[in-house]
Amino acid sequence: MARYRKILVAVDGSDSGKNAFRQACRVARDDKSWITVLTAIPLFEDQFDVLSMKEKVSRTLREEGEKILAEMKKIAEEEDAFIKPMLKEGSPFEMILDTAEESNYDLIVMGRRGHSNIERALVGSVTASVIAHSSRDVLVIPKDTTLGWKNILLPTDGSRYSDVATDKAIDLAHSYGSDIMAVSIVDVTEEFYTEAPDAVEELIRKAKRFVEDIKKRANGLNIHTLVKEGETYEVITNLARESISDVIVMGSHGRTGVKRFLIGNVTEKVIGYAPCPVLIVKTES
Repeated sequence: MARYRKILVAVDGSDSGKNAFRQACRVARDDKSWITVLTAIPLFEDQFDVLSMKEKVSRTLREEGEKILAEMKKIAEEEDAFIKPMLKEGSPFEMILDTAEESNYDLIVMGRRGHSNIERALVGSVTASVIAHSSRDVLVIPKDTTLGWKNILLPTDGSRYSDVATDKAIDLAHSYGSDIMAVSIVDVTEEFYTEAPDAVEELIRKAKRFVEDIKKRANGLNIHTLVKEGETYEVITNLARESISDVIVMGSHGRTGVKRFLIGNVTEKVIGYAPCPVLIVKTES
C-alpha cells in the first residue's frame, strides 16, 4: 500500500508551513492516517550569562511555539483531522530528524517559502538538511498550492534513485487511480551537441529506454512518456506547469556513512521553482 500512514508535519509559523499542514491534514483525513505536527524552538543556553535572562528568553520562545501549535489545532479542526501536537526544544533540523526516526514516521511534510526568483532558487536550510539527512520520504509543499495525487509527474534518469521513485509513483497511481507522465531529459551544452552529435543521439536513445521501461512496469496504468532536451530543472518545472501536475515525484539518496549537506543542484532547483508539491522518495544507500 503506497498511502502514507504515519505523517510528521514540521511547522514554523510561516504561511507556507500552515498551508503544508492543511494539505497534510486533508491527506490524513481522507486516508485515515496518523498525523503529528511538530514545532521546534531553538536553545540559546550559551548566549546568556544571567539566569533570569535565560529563563525569559526560554519562556518567550516556548510561548511562541505554543501559539504556533494553537493555530495548527484550529486548522485541524477546520479540516476535521485528528492530530498530535508536539513542541520540542533544540535545533529544528535535529528535532525533525530525531522525531521521524524514533517514532518511525514514513513521511515528513514541510512548507516552501520564497516569492522572488532568488528566494525560490534555493531551498531553506532546514528543509534542505532534512532532505539530505533523513531516510524518510519528504514532501515539500509551496505556499498557495494544493496537494493531490491524480496527475503525477515522474522525472527519471535511469538511476537506482529514480527506480525507487518510479516504484513509489506506480504504487501511488494504483492506490489513487492516478495518471503518470514519465519524462527523461537530455541536458547537454550546445558545444557538446555540436562537437559530439552521435553521443547526444545515444543519450536520447537511453532516455527513451528509461521511459519505456517505466511504461512496461506501470502495467494497467494510464501513463504518458516523453523525452525532452534542455536544462533539467527547467524542463521538469515547466512541464509540471504546462501539464498542471498535482505532484512531482523524484528520487534522492538516503543517509550514508558520510553526512550529506547538499541535496543536489537539480533537486534543489526543482523544489525551489516547482508550481506544485514535490515528493522526494528516499532510499538507503
